[in-house]
Amino acid sequence: MKTDVLSFSKEDILSILPHRPPFLFVDRIVKLVPNKMIITERELLPDEPHFAGHFPNKPIMPGVLITDGLAQTSGLLWGLSKKNSGVIPENKPTIFFLAADNMKYTHPAEPGDTLRMTASIDTNFGSFFSFTVEATAGKHLVAKGSLTLAMRENP
Repeated sequence: MKTDVLSFSKEDILSILPHRPPFLFVDRIVKLVPNKMIITERELLPDEPHFAGHFPNKPIMPGVLITDGLAQTSGLLWGLSKKNSGVIPENKPTIFFLAADNMKYTHPAEPGDTLRMTASIDTNFGSFFSFTVEATAGKHLVAKGSLTLAMRENP
Protein backbone atom coordinates (compact mmCIF):
# COMPACT_ATOMS: atom_id res chain seq x y z
CA MET A 1 0.00 0.00 0.00
CA LYS A 2 1.37 3.41 -0.92
CA THR A 3 1.33 6.26 1.58
CA ASP A 4 0.04 9.05 -0.68
CA VAL A 5 -3.53 10.30 -0.85
CA LEU A 6 -4.24 8.64 -4.20
CA SER A 7 -3.85 5.17 -2.67
CA PHE A 8 -6.78 5.54 -0.27
CA SER A 9 -10.48 5.41 -1.00
CA LYS A 10 -13.63 5.74 1.06
CA GLU A 11 -13.72 1.93 1.07
CA ASP A 12 -10.30 1.89 2.79
CA ILE A 13 -11.70 4.14 5.53
CA LEU A 14 -14.86 2.03 5.89
CA SER A 15 -12.82 -1.19 6.02
CA ILE A 16 -11.07 0.02 9.20
CA LEU A 17 -13.66 2.11 11.04
CA PRO A 18 -16.95 0.76 12.38
CA HIS A 19 -18.54 4.24 12.00
CA ARG A 20 -21.01 5.09 9.27
CA PRO A 21 -22.75 8.36 8.33
CA PRO A 22 -23.85 10.49 10.04
CA PHE A 23 -21.17 9.56 12.61
CA LEU A 24 -18.29 9.06 10.18
CA PHE A 25 -16.15 12.20 10.55
CA VAL A 26 -13.33 11.42 8.09
CA ASP A 27 -13.80 12.13 4.38
CA ARG A 28 -10.28 11.46 3.13
CA ILE A 29 -6.75 10.54 4.09
CA VAL A 30 -4.19 13.17 3.16
CA LYS A 31 -1.01 11.51 4.44
CA LEU A 32 0.03 8.33 6.19
CA VAL A 33 3.40 7.50 7.70
CA PRO A 34 2.70 3.95 8.93
CA ASN A 35 3.08 3.42 12.67
CA LYS A 36 3.89 7.12 13.16
CA MET A 37 1.30 9.66 11.95
CA ILE A 38 -1.72 10.31 9.78
CA ILE A 39 -3.50 13.39 8.44
CA THR A 40 -7.18 13.25 7.46
CA GLU A 41 -9.77 15.81 6.40
CA ARG A 42 -13.48 16.40 6.84
CA GLU A 43 -15.53 18.95 4.91
CA LEU A 44 -17.97 20.64 7.29
CA LEU A 45 -21.19 21.01 5.32
CA PRO A 46 -23.82 23.60 6.32
CA ASP A 47 -26.67 21.06 6.24
CA GLU A 48 -25.16 18.73 8.86
CA PRO A 49 -27.76 18.20 11.61
CA HIS A 50 -25.57 19.27 14.55
CA PHE A 51 -25.18 22.76 13.08
CA ALA A 52 -28.94 23.43 13.32
CA GLY A 53 -28.89 23.32 17.10
CA HIS A 54 -25.26 24.14 17.94
CA PHE A 55 -25.90 27.06 17.71
CA PRO A 56 -28.75 28.77 15.83
CA ASN A 57 -27.45 31.88 14.01
CA LYS A 58 -23.79 30.99 14.90
CA PRO A 59 -23.26 27.31 13.98
CA ILE A 60 -20.08 25.62 15.24
CA MET A 61 -19.08 21.97 15.30
CA PRO A 62 -19.42 20.54 18.82
CA GLY A 63 -16.10 19.77 20.50
CA VAL A 64 -17.22 16.23 21.26
CA LEU A 65 -17.68 15.58 17.50
CA ILE A 66 -14.26 17.08 16.72
CA THR A 67 -12.81 14.76 19.36
CA ASP A 68 -14.61 11.79 17.81
CA GLY A 69 -13.16 12.72 14.40
CA LEU A 70 -9.71 12.77 16.00
CA ALA A 71 -10.39 9.34 17.55
CA GLN A 72 -11.47 8.01 14.14
CA THR A 73 -8.29 9.45 12.63
CA SER A 74 -6.25 7.69 15.33
CA GLY A 75 -8.04 4.41 14.62
CA LEU A 76 -7.25 4.78 10.94
CA LEU A 77 -3.56 5.26 11.75
CA TRP A 78 -3.55 1.99 13.68
CA GLY A 79 -5.64 0.03 11.16
CA LEU A 80 -3.96 1.25 7.99
CA SER A 81 -0.53 0.69 9.55
CA LYS A 82 -1.50 -2.95 10.22
CA LYS A 83 -2.89 -3.30 6.70
CA ASN A 84 0.23 -1.67 5.19
CA SER A 85 2.54 -4.11 7.03
CA GLY A 86 0.50 -7.11 5.93
CA VAL A 87 -0.36 -7.92 9.56
CA ILE A 88 -4.12 -8.14 9.52
CA PRO A 89 -5.67 -9.77 12.59
CA GLU A 90 -7.64 -12.94 11.83
CA ASN A 91 -10.79 -11.47 13.38
CA LYS A 92 -11.17 -7.78 12.56
CA PRO A 93 -10.75 -5.91 15.86
CA THR A 94 -13.26 -3.39 17.10
CA ILE A 95 -11.72 -0.01 17.88
CA PHE A 96 -12.94 1.61 21.09
CA PHE A 97 -12.38 5.21 22.17
CA LEU A 98 -11.40 5.00 25.85
CA ALA A 99 -10.19 8.41 27.02
CA ALA A 100 -9.42 12.00 26.12
CA ASP A 101 -6.80 13.83 28.12
CA ASN A 102 -5.95 17.53 28.15
CA MET A 103 -8.21 18.30 25.20
CA LYS A 104 -8.22 22.03 24.51
CA TYR A 105 -10.55 23.78 22.06
CA THR A 106 -9.07 27.05 20.87
CA HIS A 107 -11.06 28.14 17.81
CA PRO A 108 -14.51 27.25 16.42
CA ALA A 109 -14.93 25.00 13.38
CA GLU A 110 -17.76 26.36 11.23
CA PRO A 111 -19.79 25.23 8.21
CA GLY A 112 -17.67 25.58 5.09
CA ASP A 113 -14.40 24.82 6.92
CA THR A 114 -12.19 21.89 6.06
CA LEU A 115 -11.27 20.24 9.35
CA ARG A 116 -7.76 18.79 9.09
CA MET A 117 -7.02 16.18 11.74
CA THR A 118 -3.59 14.82 12.68
CA ALA A 119 -2.79 11.89 14.95
CA SER A 120 0.62 10.58 16.03
CA ILE A 121 1.20 7.38 17.99
CA ASP A 122 2.75 8.00 21.40
CA THR A 123 2.80 4.68 23.25
CA ASN A 124 1.07 1.36 23.40
CA PHE A 125 0.50 -1.16 26.14
CA GLY A 126 -0.79 -4.38 24.61
CA SER A 127 -4.09 -3.46 22.98
CA PHE A 128 -4.14 0.11 24.39
CA PHE A 129 -2.75 2.92 22.23
CA SER A 130 -2.10 6.56 23.12
CA PHE A 131 -2.12 9.29 20.44
CA THR A 132 -1.27 12.99 20.31
CA VAL A 133 -3.93 14.70 18.21
CA GLU A 134 -4.78 18.10 16.79
CA ALA A 135 -7.40 19.59 14.51
CA THR A 136 -7.05 22.73 12.41
CA ALA A 137 -9.32 24.74 10.13
CA GLY A 138 -7.33 26.89 7.75
CA LYS A 139 -4.56 28.54 9.77
CA HIS A 140 -6.44 28.14 13.06
CA LEU A 141 -5.74 25.48 15.67
CA VAL A 142 -9.18 24.16 16.63
CA ALA A 143 -8.34 21.44 19.16
CA LYS A 144 -5.42 19.48 20.57
CA GLY A 145 -4.76 16.87 23.24
CA SER A 146 -4.23 13.15 23.80
CA LEU A 147 -6.52 10.20 23.15
CA THR A 148 -6.42 6.55 24.16
CA LEU A 149 -7.96 3.79 22.05
CA ALA A 150 -8.32 0.07 22.69
CA MET A 151 -8.32 -2.61 20.01
CA ARG A 152 -10.48 -5.60 20.96
CA GLU A 153 -10.32 -8.69 18.80
CA ASN A 154 -13.71 -10.11 17.95
CA PRO A 155 -14.36 -13.78 18.78
